[in-house]
Order: sequence, then structure tokens, then C-alpha cells
Amino acid sequence: MKIVALVASAGLAFAAAACAKPTEETPGTGTSAAAAKYSACMVTDTGGIDDHSFNASSWAGLQAAKAANPAIDPTYTASTSMADYDPNLANSVTKGCKYIQAVGGLMGDATKKAATANPTTQFSIVDADNLGLTNVYPIQFQTQQAAYLAGYLAAGYSKSGKVGTYGGMKIPPVTIFMDGFADGVAAYNKAKSKNVQVLGWDKAKQDGLFTDDFGSQDKGKQKSDTLAAQGADVIFPVAGGAGLGSAANAGSKFVVIWVDADGFDTTKYGSVMLTTVVKNSTDGVKEAVTKAAGTPGTLLTGGFMGTLANNGVSLAPYHDFDSKIDPALKAEVEALKQDIISGKIVVESPAQPK
Repeated sequence: MKIVALVASAGLAFAAAACAKPTEETPGTGTSAAAAKYSACMVTDTGGIDDHSFNASSWAGLQAAKAANPAIDPTYTASTSMADYDPNLANSVTKGCKYIQAVGGLMGDATKKAATANPTTQFSIVDADNLGLTNVYPIQFQTQQAAYLAGYLAAGYSKSGKVGTYGGMKIPPVTIFMDGFADGVAAYNKAKSKNVQVLGWDKAKQDGLFTDDFGSQDKGKQKSDTLAAQGADVIFPVAGGAGLGSAANAGSKFVVIWVDADGFDTTKYGSVMLTTVVKNSTDGVKEAVTKAAGTPGTLLTGGFMGTLANNGVSLAPYHDFDSKIDPALKAEVEALKQDIISGKIVVESPAQPK
């Protein structure tokens, strides 16, 4: 039914265009001005544009690209379920988007389908490779590096000797955070001869707690309630907007380590944010869109790989907790960062991009 309606609509539009009187162009106005615009369209994952996480930070990248180049015209389409991926990407092509940004590894199959059908359109995807296509620009992150620092910090900050984590879905862009976090706790235990426990994730078994949702704050609260009841006083939700359910319930029970975008700045729960494992989608998307707009009609090559070395991933400032963290622990975390950048320490995850 939708296909028939689309064909009929396209036929009417074509007929109207054929009968219409050509529009005279005036330099700097009208159709010539419209032609100068570079339409950059984003399709969100299910968490929505206001997830305070990877959708929001990716959208910030398009906004930053527009600030750098006013010819860039950014818009977004929200996906409320995975069933929306295919039509949202197809509609982006239909409306003439020159650059189409997919957000999240879950959109890989839908992006591959749309990009295969439209080989001259520039697609990009966050948290996936190029899907074997020359018109897909990958934006990926070695998130395990920054999560390792967060795990070490959490272990050193914990008073109960138990820290917890849970994910939104059991997919590589999520479990990569959890792997790095677990390795950081293990590094602390080895360095200090301690036995801080990680609740909610077993790296060896690649199994743990998941909400199976990136939007339900109730489900996020349930998972953090479980972890807190088991004694965790630092909780690391890797669940997009669902993690807000944990942040709203933190404080006297536990503190939170946020993900993707600095939770102190992007949520109303800054007072409970120990830090954030930042995945710099903003810079990755900005770089890709700016490059594409600079050479319209030419497909991008290569990709963006965020690491600690290029600030593609990082540990956010400690903000309100800065004075509450032992200076020696802060120094150790900074030293570990430099060791990872230099290659002295290699942090690996089965989920890391190759």
C-alpha cells in the first residue's frame, strides 16, 4: 500500500513539474540558493534525539558542522522502534538528502540495504564499519580504552568493594564499554592487592545484566536497584536514556558513571555523576559531514576511529567529585591514560572495531 501511494505521489509530482512554468533564478536567491545548501540528514536510534547519549551527541556533531559551514542544512528523523530504520533511511533518500547519518550499530543492516540501493548517496554510520560499501563512512571508537580508566577509578573510589554495570542491549557498541570497565577494575585489584567485585558483567563469559531497551528509565532503575541491593556503590549504565532511571535514583545509595556525552553537562543529574566515559560522536560526525560538504558528489574514503590519543574517547572531568577523589587515585588514572596512549598498556575487547 505504501509503495503504491509513493509511486502515485511521485507521478503527480512529476506531472505538476512538467506543466509548471520554469522559475527564473536570481543570483543568491531562490533555487540557486537552495542548490547551494548541503542537506545532511540524521536517522536516530530508538533512544530518541534527547537521550543525553549517542543520539544527542551525534546530532550535536551535525549542528557543529553547520556552525563551521552555514551551507550545511541538518535535519533528523527519530526512530521509535527498530522497524522505523528502513523507512526512515529510505525517506531520507527520497527527500534528497546528500549525506545520511545512521546512529548506532543496530542500524547496520538497514543502512547497508539503503546504501546498496543508492550507491551514489553518501551514508555514514556510528558504531559500525563500512558494511563492505564504498558509500558508507564508518565512525567508530576504541571505547574500551576510556572505560578501562573508568573501571580503575570506580574500584579506587568504591567504599563497599563492589561496583556494577548493566547494558541496554547485548551488542558490541555496549559490551565494549563493559569489557574495558571490568579490565580497569581488574588492573586496580592487581596493583593494590584488592578484590573489588564487578557486578552485572562477566567479561570471560561475555554475559551480564541488560535492559534490552535504550529508552525505558523504569528498566534502568530496576537494574540499578538490583546492583545497589547487592552492594554496588558505583554503577555504570551503558544504556542510553534508560540509564537516566539509575541517575534519578542515585545519591546516597550509589554514584553513577555516565556514557557517551558528559552527563554533568547533558543531564540534570550532574550531582551524582562521578565522571563519564565519553564517546566523541560529536567530533566524529562533524568531521565526516564537513568533509562531505566540502567535496559534494565525491564519496568519502577512510573513516573516523576515536581513541584516547585523538580524544575520540576520553574520561570526562570529575566536576563536583573532583575534591572527593583521592589525588593519588587521580594521578594513577592519568598515568594509565598516558600508558594506553603510548602503547605500554593495551586494552582489548572482543567487541572492539578492527
